[in-house]
Amino acid sequence: MTVEAIRVSPGWLDLREGADAAARARGLVRQLRRRLSPDGHWVIHDLACGSGAMGRWLAPLLPGRQRWVLHDRDADLLALAAADVPGPAADGAAVAVETRLSDITQLGRDDLAGATLITASALLDLLTGDELAALSQACAGAGCPVLFALSVTGRVHLAPADPLDSRVAAAFDAHQRRMTPGGRLLGPDAVEAAVEEFRRLGAEVIVRPSPWRLGAAESRLATEWLNGWVGAACEQEGGLAADADLYRRRRLREAEAGRLAVTVGHADLLVLP
Repeated sequence: MTVEAIRVSPGWLDLREGADAAARARGLVRQLRRRLSPDGHWVIHDLACGSGAMGRWLAPLLPGRQRWVLHDRDADLLALAAADVPGPAADGAAVAVETRLSDITQLGRDDLAGATLITASALLDLLTGDELAALSQACAGAGCPVLFALSVTGRVHLAPADPLDSRVAAAFDAHQRRMTPGGRLLGPDAVEAAVEEFRRLGAEVIVRPSPWRLGAAESRLATEWLNGWVGAACEQEGGLAADADLYRRRRLREAEAGRLAVTVGHADLLVLP
């Protein structure tokens, strides 16, 4: 199983939550609001929920009573999510939360029975093709909408530009597609693969861009992202390290001074049965 080996720190999730909220495609929520069940009650399964940021963003945008079922393999992150419950629904209705220690790549139809919405954030690019196929089957079996947010697309733009940008970006994308014990990760190919898989299962899929746009106000996040981006690129392409050291320091100075604008491509997918 792939996602088991990819642990995410609470600090990183906390740092990115604001940028994630600003990037998510709010237009897709309007589609969801039209699908409120006749009894006005949502049962929402949040897969690989982390510290619960998706619920904190989405719950106040949806009307009606909500029960969020939070799935993650990390018990510490589940505890954080349970301690920071989403606010009331858009119409003031109650929002309840339960947590499940789950391997989301092993979920079946029964695990999602009764769901009226399934969500996940920053997940698809961490899956292999086989894991995506299995997850798609489980979601399709639930017969409800699915909202996948913030899947990496591989499009990165930094301003001002640097001659080494494209080489680092290519090495990072290769790292995103690296082979793991569970198979090759989809990385920036995940969005296209998910669209193809769900359409093959007969679903309608709507795709919207949801890029991070990091400027001076997000310099801390840009700095952390840069460190991870360059580090992963060097891990993938060892010959890059000598040039990347100066590049990293130069870019970090620009980010810390608020002189670097970073756009990181993501996409949101709404799957309608």
